[in-house]
Amino acid sequence: MELISQHTKKIMEGCKERARDAGLRFDNETLEYIVTNRDMLELSPKIMIPTLYDYWVQDVEVLKEKGRYELYPGNPYETVINTRPAISFYNDNNPDWLNVMIFYHVLAHIDFFQNNTFFRHTWDFDLTGRALADKRLLARLRSEKGRWVDYVIEFSRGIDNLVGYFDELSQLHRPTSGGCSRRLDYYFDVFLQQLKKVRTSQYVKEIDRFNECLRRYGELGEQTFFADTAVKYPEFEALFEKSSRVAKGRKRDLLQFLMDHSEFLNKEENKWMKTVMEVVRKTSIYFQPQIRTKIMNEGWASYWHEKLFMRDERIRGHEIEFARAHAGVTALPRVGMNPYALGMRLFYFIEEMADKGKLSYDFQRLHDVRKRESYNRKVGAGLKTIFEVRENLCDFMLVNSFVDQDFVNKNNLFIADRRINPARMTWEVYVKSRKAEDYRQMLLDSLYHPPWIEIDEEASADGTLKLVHRFEGKPLVAEYIANTMLGIEFLWGGPVQLETSEVESEAPDEMNSGAAAFWSTSLPATPELPKELKWKRILYEMKGRRLSRTLLVPFTPSAS
Repeated sequence: MELISQHTKKIMEGCKERARDAGLRFDNETLEYIVTNRDMLELSPKIMIPTLYDYWVQDVEVLKEKGRYELYPGNPYETVINTRPAISFYNDNNPDWLNVMIFYHVLAHIDFFQNNTFFRHTWDFDLTGRALADKRLLARLRSEKGRWVDYVIEFSRGIDNLVGYFDELSQLHRPTSGGCSRRLDYYFDVFLQQLKKVRTSQYVKEIDRFNECLRRYGELGEQTFFADTAVKYPEFEALFEKSSRVAKGRKRDLLQFLMDHSEFLNKEENKWMKTVMEVVRKTSIYFQPQIRTKIMNEGWASYWHEKLFMRDERIRGHEIEFARAHAGVTALPRVGMNPYALGMRLFYFIEEMADKGKLSYDFQRLHDVRKRESYNRKVGAGLKTIFEVRENLCDFMLVNSFVDQDFVNKNNLFIADRRINPARMTWEVYVKSRKAEDYRQMLLDSLYHPPWIEIDEEASADGTLKLVHRFEGKPLVAEYIANTMLGIEFLWGGPVQLETSEVESEAPDEMNSGAAAFWSTSLPATPELPKELKWKRILYEMKGRRLSRTLLVPFTPSAS
């Protein structure tokens, strides 16, 4: 791994100027690295962050990716991570014209990271510095505690999709430029004076260190200061987060509840486990917005790499190569979903609708197809609107708001199904629906949506942790329940109960066992009315590493 050459860096700086002129906003400082195929394979399980903490699953993923690469060699054009400064990785054999396209794509990603509201908890956070401090901390704990560190990581990662991301986001307010942040106030007023009780001389040295960081690094001074602090006091961040929760009375997620209330974890000899759990939790929260904005993020980057590339005079003579590479990225598949293609077309669609004034109540009242097609108030608000969409929406909001019948018709979208052909005794594919509501529901079903698990604190007063799954139309994945509850039992130090909903079992359809995502089955070929599913409430209990299952009552989900 090495930095890109000065020649390639000059190309990148030229792309930055053109991107800013088009309206994109991002920090001046960026880092670009050239990586080999081996680097890509080894860094991918760590989300391309070399300083991320080590875990045995990452080694398994490396071996799996090496085997896949031997069968199907190929790497992505680029990978960019949301750090300060933003870091991006590139193949070592890209020609200059392709780098122009890729750099525009990367800069649009960086613009999205640094301006979308769902990423605002990452704007003032030094991920690489914190990750390195966490990695060293876990390495030290491994030397002292051995394999138990990996057990705690595994048990914590089993529930790290239940972190209170939206609760954290709703409580976050960026500090005003004229004052000090809450983290800074807590460090100097509470952590150093009340908890560490440092001497006056040491306190003054910390003030001098902070002022020196401000002088040397300017706007990044506070981030640099706390990156060094994380190395010196690795427990600081967890204590600061806990104080914020107590002060604001915010709702706690499952990992926080375990750290605060588990008698097992709060024993003196086990308190180190809470540090490991906080590392897993903070890492999960940091990456939550990326999985919730996949369509928007890739669509935004594809939109701008196409628009800016075609304006760039440096690519003259390479239009055909660009068209081939661009089509490979943004082609719309007939079956399934390509986030690059779908997101890019949605941004073009929104821009056109806003330019013509179609994002209005008057247009929505029109039902005549010809009048809807010819409607044009020449408002010219397209570019402004897509920047507002980029700033304020996530995938769910984008799909729910803009995937309508006009968009489905414009892009010739449909849902594909498959059925058996009795004459040939083979599967055949057919168009099941071209309705916008069906296509939109298919997209919504594919989005990331972790289960809603609540803690019944009243029922947990007797030493048994009671968890309640609030049913939202999807059952829990049955094969994960036992191992996940085993991990929670270990961290809680006592029995764990989980109340959830399951569908009444029916005879399995062996012919459909290999159906892929986005494919449903309709057997036999003659249409049948869909069967109404019957649900029941189930109580699982993990006690003494043994799982029991009890039927509670029949359950009828609400219409919502």
